Amino acid sequence: MNTGAGGRMRRAAGALLGRRARLRWVHLVLGGALLMPYWLLSVVMLGALNPDQGQLRQTLLQLTALFTSLPMAAATALVPTVRALEGAAARALCAAQRPEELAAGPARSWAARRRTALWYALHLFFGGVVAGMTLGGTPFAVVLLLSFTRTEDLARYWEGRFPGWMLTGPALGLALLLLIVATSAGCGALLARWAPALLGPTPEERLAAAERRATVLAQRNRLARELHDSVGHALSAVGIQASAAARVLRTDPDFAAEAIQAIERTTRAAVAELDAVLGLLREEEADADRPAGPTLGGLDDLLRQLARTGVTVDAELAPGLARLPAGVSREAYRIVQEGLTNVLRHAGPAPAGLRVVLAGGRLEIELTNPLGPARPSRPGGGRGLRGIGERATALRGGSTAGPSEDGTTWRLAVWLPGGGTR
Repeated sequence: MNTGAGGRMRRAAGALLGRRARLRWVHLVLGGALLMPYWLLSVVMLGALNPDQGQLRQTLLQLTALFTSLPMAAATALVPTVRALEGAAARALCAAQRPEELAAGPARSWAARRRTALWYALHLFFGGVVAGMTLGGTPFAVVLLLSFTRTEDLARYWEGRFPGWMLTGPALGLALLLLIVATSAGCGALLARWAPALLGPTPEERLAAAERRATVLAQRNRLARELHDSVGHALSAVGIQASAAARVLRTDPDFAAEAIQAIERTTRAAVAELDAVLGLLREEEADADRPAGPTLGGLDDLLRQLARTGVTVDAELAPGLARLPAGVSREAYRIVQEGLTNVLRHAGPAPAGLRVVLAGGRLEIELTNPLGPARPSRPGGGRGLRGIGERATALRGGSTAGPSEDGTTWRLAVWLPGGGTR
C-alpha cells in the first residue's frame, strides 16, 4: 500500500515538476510573451474609446483586452509560415503526445491555416494566463512564505472565510505556488493533446505524403530488381566459369584460358550494367525514367554467355521483337535473364528451352529446363521469381512458375501486353 502511494506521489510530482512539465511551462511563457503586443494594442484601443475610468474599470479593461487581442493574434497566424514555426516549437518544448505527427512545413491550404490560427490563439491565451500567474503570483507567494509584514492579516482574513483551516502566511504561499504549478501543468497537457489535431497535416497532405512514400518505395524496388537480375546473373555465370577453369587448369589450359577470358567479358558487361542501374540514383529527374540496360535485341549475347557456362538454350525467337516498346523489351530481357540465371543456379549446366513470341497482341515468354538434383539455396535467396512477378504485374501482365505434372521439368511462363500499358 505504502509503495503504491509513494509511486503515485512520484508520478504526480513528475507531472507537475518533471522535465516535460518544465518544457511546457517554457512553451507557455513564450506564448505569453507573444501575446503582449496584441494585448497592449487592445488596451490602447479600448482605453481610447473611454479614457475616464476608475480602478475597477481599468482592471475590467485589461481583462477584456486579453480576449479582444486573441482575434488579432489568430488573424496573423493565417500566414503560412506560422504553422512551421509553431510546429517546431511544439516539438521541442510542448512535448506533444505524438510529435512525429506535427507538420514540418507551412500551411498551404485554408483548412490548415484555420487550424493553425486556432492553435495560435489557444497557445497565446493559455500562455498569457500562466505567464501572468507566474510573474505576478510567484513574488506574492514568496512574500507569504517568508511571513513578511501584514501577511498575518491576510492569513486571518482567509481563516475567517474558511474557519478551522488554520491558515498561515506560509500555508497560503505554498497553496498559491501549487495553484500556479498545477495551472501550468494542466494548460501544457491540454496543448500537448491538441497539438497533433491542430498542427498536424491535413488529409490532403497525408495523401500526398503517402504518394511520395509509395513512389520512393517503387523506385527502390525497381533498383533492387535491376541489381538482382543484372549483377546476380553475372556473378552466377562468373562462379560457374571460375569453377570450370579451376577443374581443368592443369589438364586443359586452353579451356581454362578461354574461361578466364569469358569471366573478364562477363565482369566488364556487369560493370557497364551496374553503372546504368546506379545512374537511376542520380538526382536529375529528367533521366529518372530513362530505360537502363539491354533489351531483347541483346538476347544473342546472353545466350552465347550462357553457352560458355555449359547451359545450351534451344531458343525460338519470333520476328518483330525489335519493334516492341523499349520499356517492354527491357523488362522482357530482364525476365529472360533471371529465368536463365535460375536454370544456372538450380539445374546447373543443363539444356533449356526458350520461346519468345508475339501472339494476340501480347508478348509470351516460356522457359523450360529439366529438374536437376536439389541444390542448397544461398542465404537471402528466393527473390528471382518474385521479381519476375513484379515486373510482369507492373506492365499489367502475369506469370506462372512451377514443376510439370510428371515432376521432370520446370516451366516458367510470362505474358506481357505488347503495347506496354502500365
